[in-house]
Amino acid sequence: MQLTQFTDLGLRVVMYLAATAPDSSPSTRRVAEQLELSYAHTTKVVARLSELGVVTTRRGRGGGLAITELGRSSTVGWLARQLEGDDEVVACEGDKPCPLRAGCSLRGALRRAQEAFYTTLDGVTVADLARPPTRTVLLELTRPAV
Repeated sequence: MQLTQFTDLGLRVVMYLAATAPDSSPSTRRVAEQLELSYAHTTKVVARLSELGVVTTRRGRGGGLAITELGRSSTVGWLARQLEGDDEVVACEGDKPCPLRAGCSLRGALRRAQEAFYTTLDGVTVADLARPPTRTVLLELTRPAV
């Protein structure tokens, strides 16, 4: 299974924010630059993370981003489910429905595999992702430019 780019960016953003100092509130632009991400994509991801209550955002001077306690304690499985949506692994319906769909067991097997994937990620929290050795790399990124 492959996560969408949106989910990948979302996980990177929360990892970054989990490693920042509590009194630090980096801007979306700074996070995008530090993680070498598109600012436009990062803005969309941050908006979704804010809707989920995983990050808080403040506009204007003295504003920025911060991870919430929910964000820190969220499991990667829960967060990935929220960012990925509830789409099927394979598209059996649509403009050109699969002719095997009436008697195929692949769809169910893939759905179970997808759930097993998420269940495995349910054992890891965002806080876990921001621990060493990853934390060391994240802290290098979060240091203010001199």
